Amino acid sequence: MTDVPASGLAPVRTRLPNAVTMLVKETRAVPAVTVSAVMAVGRLHDPPGAEGTAQLLSRVLDRGAGARSAGEVADLLDLRGVSPSIVVTRHTTSITCDCLADDLDVVLETVCDMVRAPRCEPEDVELGRRRLVAAIGQDDDSPATRAFESAMALIYGDAHPYGRRPKGSADTVGGIPVEAVRAFHASAFVPSRLTLVLVGDVDAAATVAAAARVCGDWAGEAGDDPTLSPPPEASRRRRDVTMPGKAQADIVYGFATIPRSDPAFHAYWLMNNVLGQYGIGGRLGRNIRERQGMAYYAGSVFEASVIAGPLLVRAGVSPDDVDRAVEAIDTEVEAMGRDGVTDEELANAKRYLRGAMPRSLETNAGIARFLQTAEQFGLGLDYDLRLPGLVDAVTVEAVGETARRSLVTGRAAIAVAGPGGAGS
Repeated sequence: MTDVPASGLAPVRTRLPNAVTMLVKETRAVPAVTVSAVMAVGRLHDPPGAEGTAQLLSRVLDRGAGARSAGEVADLLDLRGVSPSIVVTRHTTSITCDCLADDLDVVLETVCDMVRAPRCEPEDVELGRRRLVAAIGQDDDSPATRAFESAMALIYGDAHPYGRRPKGSADTVGGIPVEAVRAFHASAFVPSRLTLVLVGDVDAAATVAAAARVCGDWAGEAGDDPTLSPPPEASRRRRDVTMPGKAQADIVYGFATIPRSDPAFHAYWLMNNVLGQYGIGGRLGRNIRERQGMAYYAGSVFEASVIAGPLLVRAGVSPDDVDRAVEAIDTEVEAMGRDGVTDEELANAKRYLRGAMPRSLETNAGIARFLQTAEQFGLGLDYDLRLPGLVDAVTVEAVGETARRSLVTGRAAIAVAGPGGAGS
């Protein structure tokens, strides 16, 4: 089955007989193609007690696949100047790369082999394990990461997939045998969970035929996805992580907000832009960084997800300024929760986002990211056409309602990581 929207990006969407989803967007600006393979398998699929399994698997996907050894895969890609980026999130594992149009067939075959048939040789799993444990050690030494992880644990609970450490721990990763990595791949990586997006100098029909040749015989049925409970009812809570010897304290202050499917998403998007993104960091940046001169950085991020995702205020300050910075965040959060935004602020945020939209679609990679997100959340093939109107339709009243709904200082989770002492 093939679907094509009337205009706009107009990707061709096809479902292969084995349930692989394909989105192909033809562009002719340069003779290159972005290949994006996204499996709907991420950290939340880690078996209990084996947190870090998805991360460990991701580190061997390009270490031999199908009929090719690790060295053969590396040589094939290096010869063509291709450097795959492999990323694991809560819900997905993605392989993304750029290649010349003339090399697409062999690169597509190799990427599909990485997804469907990684070799997971013992020596490569052990190498991946050592590197993952080293990365966990780096996270352990980063105040910004420790504050983020602690805030997410406060918001969702330490045992919730959103509240667990993203890479697992040295102990859990160290306890995952090679056989468990292979078993995880065999059970979780199945055709119905793969979305292939190709953007660039391609012919859609020929590309679909090529994908069918290289992965059309892949079989397997998806099991049930883990059940995700909503975040618990929140009261104000704080966690301080003492890290002796650090010069800076990092603050993460946040809330659970809404799932991506909530009709209020675009109002939240605009609200967050005013709060912590517009210009030098929105209201937060103007207050904490510019007026008070406390922060090395200050701003906010909003991530609506499958369930209620987080809105997080992040700031880096001198250890002596931690409590002052938290008070300043409280002030801005409370003011927006009470008063919402002004007409001018909303107009500026809309102008900023309208300008950012076409810039984000200037490259093949940007288009591929947009299409993958639209597919993941069921936004429709015409979402790029509808998006400007959805943003323009947001009113001051709608933003005010979203702020009152979520920005309640009495429900804030606050995590601080740094040297401790004054201000903690």
